[in-house]
Amino acid sequence: MKDTPINYEIVNQKIREMNLPSVGKASIREIKRLVDNIETATGECFVRMEMGVPGLPAAAVGVKGEIEALERGVASIYPDIDGIPELKPEISRFVKNFLDVEVDPSSCIPTVGSMQASFASFLTLARLYRDRDTTLFIDPGFPVHKQQHKVLGQNFESFDVYEYRGVKLRAKLESYLSKGRIHSILYSNPNNPSWICFTDKELQIIGELATKYNVVIIEDLAYIAMDFRKDFSQPGIPPFQPTVAKYTDNYVLLISSSKAFSYAGQRIGTMVISNKLFNTKAPDLLRFFSSDVFGHAMIFGTVYALSSGTSHSAQYALAAMLRAANDGTFNFVEDVREYGKKAKIMKKIFTDNGFKIVYDMDEDTPIADGFYFTISYPGFTGEQLIEELIYYGISAISLAITGSERLEGLRACVSLVKRSQFPDLEYRLNKFYEHHPIG
Repeated sequence: MKDTPINYEIVNQKIREMNLPSVGKASIREIKRLVDNIETATGECFVRMEMGVPGLPAAAVGVKGEIEALERGVASIYPDIDGIPELKPEISRFVKNFLDVEVDPSSCIPTVGSMQASFASFLTLARLYRDRDTTLFIDPGFPVHKQQHKVLGQNFESFDVYEYRGVKLRAKLESYLSKGRIHSILYSNPNNPSWICFTDKELQIIGELATKYNVVIIEDLAYIAMDFRKDFSQPGIPPFQPTVAKYTDNYVLLISSSKAFSYAGQRIGTMVISNKLFNTKAPDLLRFFSSDVFGHAMIFGTVYALSSGTSHSAQYALAAMLRAANDGTFNFVEDVREYGKKAKIMKKIFTDNGFKIVYDMDEDTPIADGFYFTISYPGFTGEQLIEELIYYGISAISLAITGSERLEGLRACVSLVKRSQFPDLEYRLNKFYEHHPIG
């Protein structure tokens, strides 16, 4: 098929030049580079859905706070490893205001984005008990978390949760936890890539089992408050962001500023450790750290060794954003609702042209419109579909690299797609539908 919106021969050439054995199995960054090369060669603009990056301006209150800090000269001064005094109480307030969970400021640690927080968590939790050596991923999930395990030489197991929603989740989790090797469980909520959201019933199951088996839950809240079916935007007023922290004391929360505050470039996130876990004594930690107290080992062992803390000025930016959100003068949720509005329109354009939504339900409720959605097309695997869509000026990633068992699917991110591109998207999908008739 050569009558495609993007020049067929140039696409072929760029794929060959990158020496990709399979476009469908390429990593997110490889897909990005391929599309960059094709756009440069053709002058055509892709509908880019491969990268999960913010598509909105950074929160102005954060920018102002950081500039003022830089002008005060903080760039020349090392910050405290566990966070500046102005920031830690605001993290604690934010967790109370938007999750309805109590944590001490001392348990709130700024990190170099949630990526460092997850890396530090994996590194430390794997040393907590000598007889536990495995992380359990509730998939689908962010592929780089598994890459972090490979870099660390750590073990992990995983399963696709879609067939185990609701009460079925309990038995599935126990089939892993009962072996006694799992030290932690990680998932994202809302989920990257599927945008499914765990219900309170499911979070209660996870929390109860975490307590029963003394397993730590790492809850990735990169998209905090972005389930737009409910309004989580008012500090201290229900409803609150659902969290496993309501059901267990064994948790680490990863709260990113990249999506909720569109502050990705400054690499500032937060690791929130439950008060109980922070003060847990585990003698096995002494094999690697100077202290057997988890929080001390995390801060003065792991975080110190990784980076000696995070950007001084970015901490002031985060403090300013959190303070404004806590005070009710900055509605960060309202700013990001645009993602859900775009997703609703884009999903309809896809389904009008023969595509199906792969992960479509939260138990008996249709999933929210948000930062991501998942698509498939009859007769194609995910690998085949992304390789074909490249010729139509549309990029995404295969669910196969996310731990999903739905190998027919792709993850689409709405953030970088401009509303002005919707006519192009519709035209290109019309062409795809014409060239690949169903039935």
